[in-house]
Amino acid sequence: MGHTRRLDELTAGDADRFGGKSAGLGELLRAEIPVPPGFALDADATELDDALRTELADRYAELGTGAGAGSPDPPVAVRSSAIGEDSAEATFAGQQDTYLWVRGVDEVGEAVTRCWASLHSAEAVAYRERFHVARPAMGVTVQLMVDAAVSGVLFTCNPVTGDPSMVAINAAWGLGLAVVGGEVTPDDYLVSKVTGEIVRATVNDKRIEYVPAEHGTRRVEVGEDRRAAPCLDDGTIVRLVELGTGIARHFGSPQDVEWAIDRAGELFALQSRPVTGLPQPQAASAPTSAMALVMKRFGA
Repeated sequence: MGHTRRLDELTAGDADRFGGKSAGLGELLRAEIPVPPGFALDADATELDDALRTELADRYAELGTGAGAGSPDPPVAVRSSAIGEDSAEATFAGQQDTYLWVRGVDEVGEAVTRCWASLHSAEAVAYRERFHVARPAMGVTVQLMVDAAVSGVLFTCNPVTGDPSMVAINAAWGLGLAVVGGEVTPDDYLVSKVTGEIVRATVNDKRIEYVPAEHGTRRVEVGEDRRAAPCLDDGTIVRLVELGTGIARHFGSPQDVEWAIDRAGELFALQSRPVTGLPQPQAASAPTSAMALVMKRFGA
Protein backbone atom coordinates (compact mmCIF):
# COMPACT_ATOMS: atom_id res chain seq x y z
CA MET A 1 0.00 0.00 0.00
CA GLY A 2 1.12 3.53 -0.76
CA HIS A 3 1.72 5.23 2.60
CA THR A 4 1.53 2.31 5.03
CA ARG A 5 3.48 -0.82 5.84
CA ARG A 6 3.16 -3.57 8.45
CA LEU A 7 5.58 -3.15 11.34
CA ASP A 8 7.12 -6.56 10.68
CA GLU A 9 8.12 -5.33 7.21
CA LEU A 10 10.23 -2.45 8.57
CA THR A 11 13.92 -2.30 9.44
CA ALA A 12 16.25 0.36 10.83
CA GLY A 13 16.81 1.53 7.26
CA ASP A 14 13.19 2.72 7.11
CA ALA A 15 13.62 5.29 9.89
CA ASP A 16 14.05 8.18 7.44
CA ARG A 17 10.63 7.44 5.95
CA PHE A 18 8.58 5.95 8.81
CA GLY A 19 10.33 7.43 11.85
CA GLY A 20 12.44 5.87 14.56
CA LYS A 21 9.64 4.40 16.65
CA SER A 22 8.08 2.39 13.81
CA ALA A 23 11.45 1.30 12.43
CA GLY A 24 12.61 0.24 15.89
CA LEU A 25 9.49 -1.87 16.40
CA GLY A 26 10.12 -3.51 13.04
CA GLU A 27 13.63 -4.40 14.18
CA LEU A 28 12.27 -5.91 17.40
CA LEU A 29 9.80 -8.06 15.47
CA ARG A 30 12.53 -9.25 13.12
CA ALA A 31 14.58 -10.21 16.18
CA GLU A 32 11.58 -12.29 17.40
CA ILE A 33 11.02 -10.03 20.40
CA PRO A 34 7.36 -10.15 21.52
CA VAL A 35 5.79 -6.94 20.19
CA PRO A 36 2.08 -6.24 19.55
CA PRO A 37 1.38 -6.32 15.80
CA GLY A 38 0.58 -3.15 13.92
CA PHE A 39 1.33 -0.94 10.96
CA ALA A 40 2.99 2.38 10.26
CA LEU A 41 2.17 5.47 8.21
CA ASP A 42 5.09 7.15 6.49
CA ALA A 43 6.04 10.81 6.89
CA ASP A 44 4.84 11.68 3.38
CA ALA A 45 1.25 11.09 4.52
CA THR A 46 0.14 14.49 5.85
CA GLU A 47 -3.55 14.66 4.92
CA LEU A 48 -6.34 12.18 5.57
CA ASP A 49 -7.79 12.24 2.06
CA ASP A 50 -10.08 9.57 0.61
CA ALA A 51 -7.21 7.42 -0.66
CA LEU A 52 -5.43 7.41 2.69
CA ARG A 53 -8.68 6.78 4.58
CA THR A 54 -9.23 3.68 2.48
CA GLU A 55 -5.66 2.52 3.04
CA LEU A 56 -5.96 3.14 6.78
CA ALA A 57 -9.26 1.23 6.90
CA ASP A 58 -7.74 -1.75 5.09
CA ARG A 59 -4.75 -1.92 7.44
CA TYR A 60 -6.99 -1.57 10.50
CA ALA A 61 -9.24 -4.35 9.21
CA GLU A 62 -6.17 -6.61 8.88
CA LEU A 63 -5.42 -6.04 12.57
CA GLY A 64 -9.01 -6.92 13.44
CA THR A 65 -8.77 -10.30 11.76
CA GLY A 66 -5.19 -11.11 12.79
CA ALA A 67 -4.00 -13.35 15.59
CA GLY A 68 -4.60 -11.87 19.02
CA ALA A 69 -7.36 -9.50 17.90
CA GLY A 70 -10.54 -11.31 16.88
CA SER A 71 -12.62 -8.13 16.69
CA PRO A 72 -13.75 -5.93 13.80
CA ASP A 73 -12.88 -2.86 15.90
CA PRO A 74 -9.79 -3.88 17.88
CA PRO A 75 -8.41 -1.38 20.40
CA VAL A 76 -5.15 0.17 19.22
CA ALA A 77 -2.50 2.62 20.34
CA VAL A 78 -1.85 5.46 17.88
CA ARG A 79 1.61 6.89 18.49
CA SER A 80 3.80 9.53 16.91
CA SER A 81 6.92 8.36 15.08
CA ALA A 82 8.73 11.55 14.12
CA ILE A 83 11.68 11.52 11.77
CA GLY A 84 14.76 11.61 14.00
CA GLU A 85 12.79 10.27 16.98
CA ASP A 86 14.31 7.50 19.11
CA SER A 87 17.76 8.10 17.64
CA ALA A 88 21.03 8.04 19.57
CA GLU A 89 21.11 11.85 19.40
CA ALA A 90 17.50 12.74 20.29
CA THR A 91 14.71 10.61 21.74
CA PHE A 92 11.83 13.11 21.44
CA ALA A 93 10.47 11.46 24.59
CA GLY A 94 7.23 13.14 25.67
CA GLN A 95 7.34 15.67 22.82
CA GLN A 96 4.63 14.23 20.56
CA ASP A 97 1.27 12.61 21.15
CA THR A 98 0.10 9.08 21.92
CA TYR A 99 -3.52 7.91 22.07
CA LEU A 100 -4.44 4.66 23.82
CA TRP A 101 -7.39 2.31 23.50
CA VAL A 102 -8.62 3.86 20.25
CA ARG A 103 -11.46 1.91 18.62
CA GLY A 104 -12.91 2.10 15.11
CA VAL A 105 -11.39 3.43 11.93
CA ASP A 106 -12.89 6.91 12.40
CA GLU A 107 -11.27 7.27 15.83
CA VAL A 108 -7.99 5.96 14.43
CA GLY A 109 -8.11 8.61 11.70
CA GLU A 110 -8.77 11.34 14.27
CA ALA A 111 -5.85 10.15 16.41
CA VAL A 112 -3.53 10.08 13.39
CA THR A 113 -4.49 13.68 12.58
CA ARG A 114 -3.75 14.73 16.16
CA CYS A 115 -0.35 13.03 16.01
CA TRP A 116 0.45 15.04 12.88
CA ALA A 117 -0.62 18.25 14.65
CA SER A 118 1.65 17.54 17.61
CA LEU A 119 4.64 17.88 15.29
CA HIS A 120 4.06 21.64 15.40
CA SER A 121 3.52 22.09 19.14
CA ALA A 122 5.70 24.71 20.82
CA GLU A 123 7.48 22.01 22.84
CA ALA A 124 8.27 19.87 19.79
CA VAL A 125 9.51 22.86 17.78
CA ALA A 126 11.80 23.95 20.64
CA TYR A 127 13.11 20.39 21.04
CA ARG A 128 13.99 20.15 17.32
CA GLU A 129 15.78 23.48 17.48
CA ARG A 130 17.74 22.36 20.53
CA PHE A 131 18.94 19.17 18.81
CA HIS A 132 19.26 20.71 15.33
CA VAL A 133 16.71 18.37 13.73
CA ALA A 134 16.45 19.75 10.22
CA ARG A 135 13.44 17.87 8.85
CA PRO A 136 10.14 18.32 10.72
CA ALA A 137 8.20 15.27 9.56
CA MET A 138 5.90 12.80 11.28
CA GLY A 139 5.24 9.13 10.74
CA VAL A 140 2.64 7.36 12.88
CA THR A 141 2.59 3.93 14.55
CA VAL A 142 -0.66 2.00 15.02
CA GLN A 143 -0.47 -1.11 17.26
CA LEU A 144 -2.86 -3.48 18.93
CA MET A 145 -3.31 -2.51 22.57
CA VAL A 146 -2.01 -4.61 25.42
CA ASP A 147 -4.55 -4.78 28.26
CA ALA A 148 -1.78 -4.18 30.76
CA ALA A 149 -2.01 -5.52 34.29
CA VAL A 150 1.47 -4.03 34.87
CA SER A 151 3.60 -1.76 32.71
CA GLY A 152 6.81 0.19 32.95
CA VAL A 153 10.22 1.09 31.64
CA LEU A 154 13.56 -0.69 31.86
CA PHE A 155 17.07 0.52 31.12
CA THR A 156 19.66 -2.06 30.10
CA CYS A 157 22.30 -0.22 32.12
CA ASN A 158 22.21 1.92 35.23
CA PRO A 159 21.05 5.20 33.61
CA VAL A 160 22.43 7.25 36.49
CA THR A 161 25.97 5.83 36.64
CA GLY A 162 26.28 4.27 33.19
CA ASP A 163 27.13 0.87 34.72
CA PRO A 164 26.46 -1.67 31.91
CA SER A 165 26.31 -4.61 34.33
CA MET A 166 22.95 -3.44 35.74
CA VAL A 167 19.33 -3.32 34.57
CA ALA A 168 17.06 -0.66 36.08
CA ILE A 169 13.33 -1.46 36.08
CA ASN A 170 10.33 0.72 36.97
CA ALA A 171 6.84 -0.80 37.22
CA ALA A 172 3.30 0.30 38.09
CA TRP A 173 -0.21 -1.14 37.89
CA GLY A 174 -2.24 -0.82 34.70
CA LEU A 175 -1.38 1.26 31.64
CA GLY A 176 1.63 3.56 31.81
CA LEU A 177 -0.31 6.86 31.90
CA ALA A 178 -0.13 7.30 35.66
CA VAL A 179 3.68 7.21 35.58
CA VAL A 180 3.88 9.44 32.48
CA GLY A 181 1.65 12.00 34.17
CA GLY A 182 3.57 11.90 37.45
CA GLU A 183 0.49 10.65 39.32
CA VAL A 184 2.24 7.67 40.88
CA THR A 185 5.79 6.78 41.80
CA PRO A 186 6.45 3.32 40.35
CA ASP A 187 8.23 0.46 42.05
CA ASP A 188 11.95 0.68 41.36
CA TYR A 189 14.42 -2.20 40.94
CA LEU A 190 18.12 -2.44 40.17
CA VAL A 191 19.28 -5.89 39.08
CA SER A 192 22.74 -7.29 38.37
CA LYS A 193 23.04 -8.88 34.92
CA VAL A 194 26.04 -10.84 36.15
CA THR A 195 24.62 -12.52 39.25
CA GLY A 196 20.89 -11.96 38.84
CA GLU A 197 20.85 -10.37 42.30
CA ILE A 198 18.23 -7.69 42.96
CA VAL A 199 20.57 -5.01 44.26
CA ARG A 200 17.76 -2.62 45.17
CA ALA A 201 14.00 -2.99 45.40
CA THR A 202 11.84 -0.01 46.36
CA VAL A 203 8.09 -0.67 46.50
CA ASN A 204 5.97 2.49 46.49
CA ASP A 205 2.35 3.31 47.29
CA LYS A 206 0.58 3.20 43.93
CA ARG A 207 -2.85 4.69 44.58
CA ILE A 208 -4.24 4.98 41.05
CA GLU A 209 -4.01 3.19 37.73
CA TYR A 210 -5.41 3.62 34.23
CA VAL A 211 -7.52 0.87 32.70
CA PRO A 212 -9.41 0.52 29.40
CA ALA A 213 -12.73 2.27 28.94
CA GLU A 214 -15.18 1.68 26.10
CA HIS A 215 -13.36 4.46 24.26
CA GLY A 216 -10.00 5.57 25.60
CA THR A 217 -8.94 4.98 29.20
CA ARG A 218 -10.19 5.75 32.68
CA ARG A 219 -8.48 6.53 35.97
CA VAL A 220 -9.41 4.29 38.90
CA GLU A 221 -8.35 3.86 42.51
CA VAL A 222 -6.12 0.88 43.25
CA GLY A 223 -7.52 -1.45 45.90
CA GLU A 224 -5.97 -1.35 49.35
CA ASP A 225 -4.59 -4.86 48.89
CA ARG A 226 -2.48 -3.81 45.91
CA ARG A 227 -1.43 -0.22 46.65
CA ALA A 228 1.68 -1.09 48.63
CA ALA A 229 2.17 -4.53 47.08
CA PRO A 230 5.03 -5.09 44.62
CA CYS A 231 4.02 -5.12 40.95
CA LEU A 232 6.65 -7.71 40.07
CA ASP A 233 7.71 -11.03 41.56
CA ASP A 234 11.24 -12.40 41.24
CA GLY A 235 10.39 -14.57 38.25
CA THR A 236 8.93 -11.64 36.31
CA ILE A 237 12.02 -9.55 37.09
CA VAL A 238 14.14 -12.33 35.57
CA ARG A 239 11.95 -12.28 32.45
CA LEU A 240 12.34 -8.51 32.15
CA VAL A 241 16.11 -8.68 32.51
CA GLU A 242 16.22 -11.35 29.79
CA LEU A 243 13.98 -9.24 27.54
CA GLY A 244 16.13 -6.14 27.97
CA THR A 245 19.39 -8.03 27.52
CA GLY A 246 18.15 -9.57 24.28
CA ILE A 247 17.03 -6.18 22.94
CA ALA A 248 20.33 -4.51 23.84
CA ARG A 249 22.22 -7.36 22.18
CA HIS A 250 20.19 -6.92 18.99
CA PHE A 251 20.79 -3.17 18.78
CA GLY A 252 24.37 -3.30 20.06
CA SER A 253 23.90 -0.49 22.60
CA PRO A 254 22.16 0.22 25.93
CA GLN A 255 18.40 0.54 25.44
CA ASP A 256 15.49 2.27 27.12
CA VAL A 257 12.55 -0.14 26.74
CA GLU A 258 8.84 0.37 27.37
CA TRP A 259 7.10 -2.88 28.29
CA ALA A 260 3.76 -4.25 29.43
CA ILE A 261 2.45 -7.50 30.89
CA ASP A 262 -1.12 -8.40 29.94
CA ARG A 263 -3.70 -9.96 32.23
CA ALA A 264 -2.74 -13.43 31.01
CA GLY A 265 0.87 -12.83 32.09
CA GLU A 266 2.32 -12.36 28.59
CA LEU A 267 5.21 -9.89 28.36
CA PHE A 268 5.51 -7.44 25.45
CA ALA A 269 8.04 -4.81 24.39
CA LEU A 270 6.20 -1.65 23.30
CA GLN A 271 9.17 0.46 22.25
CA SER A 272 12.96 0.56 22.41
CA ARG A 273 15.30 3.49 21.99
CA PRO A 274 18.97 4.15 22.74
CA VAL A 275 19.78 5.45 26.20
CA THR A 276 21.16 8.93 25.58
CA GLY A 277 23.45 11.13 27.67
CA LEU A 278 25.05 8.30 29.62
CA PRO A 279 27.92 9.17 31.98
CA GLN A 280 31.06 7.08 31.92
CA PRO A 281 30.64 4.00 34.16
CA GLN A 282 32.04 4.46 37.68
CA ALA A 283 33.40 1.26 39.16
CA ALA A 284 32.64 2.09 42.81
CA SER A 285 29.34 3.94 42.37
CA ALA A 286 26.63 3.24 44.90
CA PRO A 287 23.36 2.31 43.21
CA THR A 288 21.04 5.33 42.91
CA SER A 289 17.45 5.64 41.77
CA ALA A 290 16.63 6.02 38.09
CA MET A 291 13.29 7.66 38.89
CA ALA A 292 14.46 11.24 38.27
CA LEU A 293 15.56 10.22 34.79
CA VAL A 294 12.30 8.35 34.15
CA MET A 295 10.19 11.35 35.07
CA LYS A 296 12.37 13.69 33.02
CA ARG A 297 12.10 11.23 30.11
CA PHE A 298 8.34 11.72 30.02
CA GLY A 299 8.40 15.42 30.71
CA ALA A 300 6.69 14.98 34.06
